[in-house]
Amino acid sequence: MRSNIKLGTISGIEIGLHYSWFVIAALIAFSLAEHFRQVDPSWGPGQIWIAALVTAALFFVTLLLHELAHSLVAQARGLKVRAITLFALGGVSQIQDDASDAKTELLVAIAGPIASLIIGFGCLGIALGLGWQRLTEAQTAATGVLVWLGYINIALAVFNMIPGFPLDGGRVLRAIVWAINKDADRSTRVAARVGQFVAFLFILDGIWQFFSGAGFGGLWIAFIGWFLMDAAKASYAEVEITAALRGVRVSEVMSRDCAIVSPGMSLQEFVDTYLLRAGERCFAVEDQARFVGLITPRDVGNMPRDRWDKTTVREAMRPLKELHVITPDTPVLDALKLVTSKDVNQLPVVANGTLHGVVSRSQLLQLLQVRSELQLPAAYHPPRDRENESEKPSSAPVA
Repeated sequence: MRSNIKLGTISGIEIGLHYSWFVIAALIAFSLAEHFRQVDPSWGPGQIWIAALVTAALFFVTLLLHELAHSLVAQARGLKVRAITLFALGGVSQIQDDASDAKTELLVAIAGPIASLIIGFGCLGIALGLGWQRLTEAQTAATGVLVWLGYINIALAVFNMIPGFPLDGGRVLRAIVWAINKDADRSTRVAARVGQFVAFLFILDGIWQFFSGAGFGGLWIAFIGWFLMDAAKASYAEVEITAALRGVRVSEVMSRDCAIVSPGMSLQEFVDTYLLRAGERCFAVEDQARFVGLITPRDVGNMPRDRWDKTTVREAMRPLKELHVITPDTPVLDALKLVTSKDVNQLPVVANGTLHGVVSRSQLLQLLQVRSELQLPAAYHPPRDRENESEKPSSAPVA
């Protein structure tokens, strides 16, 4: 879930909105307008809509605070947090590192619901101080806003504590199982399976409510269940991938026959001689036996067609300083995270200024697909190729 609109940073964490946020924000605003009409029929249209818009905005602020609680605790426990994105179903903290122990997983997971409970009871307490009585209607716009925010944040905390991974409650369950069996992968599998079961119950309940006359509300519950089911399945697949690739180094999977071209070659010659014939998606550029950059069909396409014969490979390539470079000893899991987080397709494998190979997104996906088709257990790893461990550099330039 990537941000489409950047709002700024807090404690080094990028805050952003996904486009789907605007859809749910509009639905919540219209829903709140109808709610406030029922709270006090004496309110005028202007008062109703101001209260609805202010409440909707504050609700998303509380969602941000919920995610910030997760993220700040994660940072305090030594984990890297890249961004927080608000989207249609709430918010998501993009924590780049996995928890190293069950205690860290528990503290990070429980921080969000605790923050929501504090916000919820705090709003209700302030509303009581302003004269709101629990058994009567909210009497002012301020108390109406605070009461709604109080109840919705308490409900948010309770909902998130449902033991369905990847909800916060599912992560708490994972931490508890992890503390008992001392096995992070196994605890994730257990929590993910429970999450799938809980999601299935959501879907059944939503469908039942829809055909019982609940209308859109039932469909919404079923949609949430579908989302949780998909997320739980993805979490289960992720732990299988992690187990399969743990301990594997880049040197064992990288492509060593990357074609090398000269930086002085024109783009027209490069296209005619190599790009249209080799069928490769990535070419290394070397100058005096030193790796200086990569060039791909996309880089060529960024140049005007009528200038190909006057533009050199050096001018069109992505120079080394702009690339995300890894070494032969880099774990494949780290390479996979880099490909995903930086949204790149190729990672050059470089040591001492020499290109040893290239790891691509397609290679990593193909590796996982082959393991899946062969139905290999996650713990299976082939014996290492001693010959390849010598890390032979790439062949001499072809141009």
